Amino acid sequence: MSSNVFVHPQAIVESTTLGVGTRVWAFAHVCKEATLGANCNVGEGCYIEGGSRIGDRVTIKNGAMIWEGVTIADDVFVGPGVVFTNDLRPRSPRFAAVVERYASKGWLGHTQVGRGASIGANTTISCGVSIGEFAMVGAGAMITADVPAYALTFGNPARVRGYVCMCGTKLPSFRNGSTRCVACSLRYRKTAKGVVTGE
Repeated sequence: MSSNVFVHPQAIVESTTLGVGTRVWAFAHVCKEATLGANCNVGEGCYIEGGSRIGDRVTIKNGAMIWEGVTIADDVFVGPGVVFTNDLRPRSPRFAAVVERYASKGWLGHTQVGRGASIGANTTISCGVSIGEFAMVGAGAMITADVPAYALTFGNPARVRGYVCMCGTKLPSFRNGSTRCVACSLRYRKTAKGVVTGE
């Protein structure tokens, strides 16, 4: 672990894989074999389990829970109280009827969060989904399906309600397959593969 990492005296950091400039605040717990990139900020009371992977410049606000199987790309915002999951059919591994299921990692669900995405406060994310780059997930959402890149999604279950710019501004409706951000003038196109930047 870099000497340029700040760990609050009341935090527990068992991982040795934290990038330069990362800060971990009071009562957070970063488990062994969790990976955090450079210049991350981990708020109070967060739990980051071993086997999770977090990129550079990620902001994780107070009380977020990130489990094994979760991969978060660079520049992501994780709001306060966000809960990831990693098992679609959870039972106590100590329950005799399911001990065999938990003898290997076959139960583990994987979740991907794309670069620059924002996840609002108190969102719950079912495992096995992908959240696209620069997507915006509204507070209190229940994510049960993949979220496309640049999509604005909220509700329970969450649904796509529009699209947002890289800068975070909601995009005007697409006309003839294109639109332009009113705040920064970046242009977007709708393609067969989803929303992309450019003329």
